[in-house]
Amino acid sequence: MAGANTNHRPTVITPGQHLRGIALTAPWLVWLLIADILLSLMLPLKFLFPDTVYNISSCIAESVWAWIQHIFETKNGAIITFSGDLPPSGESAIVLANHVGWSDFYMIQALAQRAGMLGRCRWFAKVQLRVVPFLGWGLWAMGMPMVSRNWVKDRVELERVFRGIVERRWPTWLISFSEATRFTPKKYLESRKWCVANNRPQPLHLLYPRTKGFITTVQHLRKGAPQVKAVYDLTIAYQRGAEWQAAPTMWETLCVSGLSRSQRKNPATGSGKGCRFHVHARRFPIEELPQTDEGLAQWLEQRWVEKGEWLDEKRVEWAAAED
Repeated sequence: MAGANTNHRPTVITPGQHLRGIALTAPWLVWLLIADILLSLMLPLKFLFPDTVYNISSCIAESVWAWIQHIFETKNGAIITFSGDLPPSGESAIVLANHVGWSDFYMIQALAQRAGMLGRCRWFAKVQLRVVPFLGWGLWAMGMPMVSRNWVKDRVELERVFRGIVERRWPTWLISFSEATRFTPKKYLESRKWCVANNRPQPLHLLYPRTKGFITTVQHLRKGAPQVKAVYDLTIAYQRGAEWQAAPTMWETLCVSGLSRSQRKNPATGSGKGCRFHVHARRFPIEELPQTDEGLAQWLEQRWVEKGEWLDEKRVEWAAAED
């Protein structure tokens, strides 16, 4: 199917790899639990010392995310490459990205770490994640925007999140997966049908982006948050052997060593090489974005069309390198 990602064969994880993953992640999970408790204990102090609590929360978050990033990149050998614009150090921004799998978080965090903004990352997350042990508790305690995709409910949640960024001028990377869900071939077909019915262009290798949250975020922050200087458009690409956009699972990123190392062909996966991880970044000054809601919707649509074209060029480039 032109423009669509293929289904991926499941990777067979050995007992030894499972044990390795447990050994690597157990200390991190203990620290994550401690971090969640510390974040929760600070909640009553938010009303008295909002800036102090935000800064301490950011430091705690940075320690958690830097640790799991260390497991992924250093311990498990994931090599992330970058192209495009390098975000200025310490700059606050609205961050957009396509969504392929769990490892997308590592891709974005790697760029944030290099820009000195890892602890300032605030993710749009599904409200259902609140019930996930460890993860959901910490997201809620940190004040992450927890959205339901019900616009009436989400508007109230976004107002709460924007308050600190606007009134307190908190530095932040406000990160959103604009497709609202992970890419799958089935969802791609649904996206194509919707685009045909609504006379919209279907981006290659991507789902059509949701625009309401993006429009609200830009319109709100550019009026009252002068520290938010830009919109970063991140395009995330993967390759595993001959499989395009084949991202490793969450557990693979934590237990498999040599993620990017060339290997002999594995009969279980059909793959003869490790994974490629790449992030292409584009920086757009926020004052250059359209002023109207309709203009912003068209702007986001055009970015997704261009992302799809870039992904297709990368797919061809990597396929040629495999030959």
